[in-house]
Amino acid sequence: MTRTSLPSRLRTRARVGSALLCAALLAVTFQTTAAAPASAGGPGGHGGRDCVRTEHPFGSQARRVLDITRKAKDDLHLKSVELRVTVDGREVVTDALGESMTNVPAEPNMHFRAGSVAFAHIGTALLQLVEERRVRLDDTVERWLPDLPKADRITLRMLATNTTGLHDYVTDPDFLAELEAHPFRQWTPQELLAFPLRHSFWYEPGTSWSYSHANYLLLSIALEKITGTRIDELLKERVWGPLGLRNTQNNFTPDIPSPVLHAFTSDRGIYEESTFWNPSWTTAPGAVITTHICDLARSAQAIGSGELLSPRGYRTLLNPGTVGLGGATASCPATICLKQTEAAHFGLGVIVVNGWVVQNPSFSGYAAIQAYLPSDRLAIAVSTTKTANAPEGNTAEVIAERISAELAPGTPLSLG
Repeated sequence: MTRTSLPSRLRTRARVGSALLCAALLAVTFQTTAAAPASAGGPGGHGGRDCVRTEHPFGSQARRVLDITRKAKDDLHLKSVELRVTVDGREVVTDALGESMTNVPAEPNMHFRAGSVAFAHIGTALLQLVEERRVRLDDTVERWLPDLPKADRITLRMLATNTTGLHDYVTDPDFLAELEAHPFRQWTPQELLAFPLRHSFWYEPGTSWSYSHANYLLLSIALEKITGTRIDELLKERVWGPLGLRNTQNNFTPDIPSPVLHAFTSDRGIYEESTFWNPSWTTAPGAVITTHICDLARSAQAIGSGELLSPRGYRTLLNPGTVGLGGATASCPATICLKQTEAAHFGLGVIVVNGWVVQNPSFSGYAAIQAYLPSDRLAIAVSTTKTANAPEGNTAEVIAERISAELAPGTPLSLG
């Protein structure tokens, strides 16, 4: 799924075809840091060349990162780990460990599903439109989503920050049962939205916080109507193209561009290949993306530094008004309406935690994380796949946390 996960103190879990869902939150005090420059090699942040293993130009630092990664791979019983770390846009290390399939080594240029990373790109595109005065964040959505209940009280900001009160179809038992039984099913937006819309809202729009995939599905539809541009073309024009993310793309089918990093999962009670399970349920058509590890690191750096935004837009990305929202009420349990704090909260399409700007998809055997620490201009990108003995949860997060403790000991990433 395009799930976002958060620290354990803010975490709620649900089985999705047995894929783990964790709602999202996070951040601390941020400085408006200037955008980190791209790698001198080119706009893609990896020298305009293919994504390949490096000779580790930072020497001992790269070796320490690889030692940490190898140990974590063994500790977590992972099938593969793909890794890229940059500082100030300069490569520290790019590598891949383990296998994609039996006797097929994992390579850094292999493509994998990136799930909720698209939410960070959509949030940035929305803020660009706001800066161009084409819309306001506090515009209500009835003109673009006239059939949505409470559309005259729900704003673009609420959709982008998960403050609408809509239920999450990914936690609906009926949806989960159907997804587990039919992982190759092609879902339409109407079919997905039927699940949250049959429930009452958790709260009045804008008064609390709760994670829902429905919000970004609806936001994508609204953006298409606002711009007259299909969401995949909009993201290509405003994010992927300007950042040189040549290996990040939408897929309208379950296909993944070659070369493919294969995924395996025990979500349905048996260890099986899940590479081509249909991801159409994860978000709106046009925003179901694949990427590779070099593009993911570039995305971490650019989104996390606000490279495509003004300083004001960047501040909104990091805290669009979510801090202070959430918390248990008579109508919404604490496991759903998670408390948003300065130290850990959901931004606008990103998670902010302890100074890090994060997105962390995990579904159908794939797990990944893009994480950026503005104060150190440090970007960490990790993608993992599982053996039958791997633990549940986002194992890419665990590796990123261990790397951060080595490279930023004063501000480690902590999602657990």
